[in-house]
Amino acid sequence: MILPIYALGQPVLKKVAKPIDQDYEGLSELIDSMWETMYHAHGIGLAAPQIGKSIRLFIVDTVQAMEEGKADEGIKRVFINAQKLEEAGDPWDYEEGCLSIPDARGDVKRPPQVKLRYMDENFVEKEEVFTGINARVIQHEYDHIDGILFIEHLKPLKRRLLKRRLENIRKGKINCEYKMKFARLK
Repeated sequence: MILPIYALGQPVLKKVAKPIDQDYEGLSELIDSMWETMYHAHGIGLAAPQIGKSIRLFIVDTVQAMEEGKADEGIKRVFINAQKLEEAGDPWDYEEGCLSIPDARGDVKRPPQVKLRYMDENFVEKEEVFTGINARVIQHEYDHIDGILFIEHLKPLKRRLLKRRLENIRKGKINCEYKMKFARLK
């Protein structure tokens, strides 16, 4: 089922998400819905807070973003209760966007390598090192479960240049190809 994506301004996007266990009700259906929602919105990653669930769950599919002939370098994974163990390498800039903040992009500096311990969708514990674009997308989604948005990593000048656009997103004054849920403004 395609779910609405929570837009900038929704309180759930700023909360540190809670771990879950294998008895989390409807987990399999939730993961299926997250894949469907992400693909419908043409994303390569989606975290549970982006669909209104403050739980430590995110999905990533970078296979679709890889250059022709390099699809095998991408990953398609479910990450549950992920713990960042280590980041390494000289941080590099890359333009990021976010399904919760449509029509806003900016260069974010992140390390090229991340080591993660997580559970897969069957609650099998894994520990892996990810590099390049895979590491970048994982770090972006991991930020979501820690209540951090990519715009917080932008340089102050870029944030000022995006201020009006971000305000319009918060107010729901945006055209988007997918369903979104906006915060109620007082």
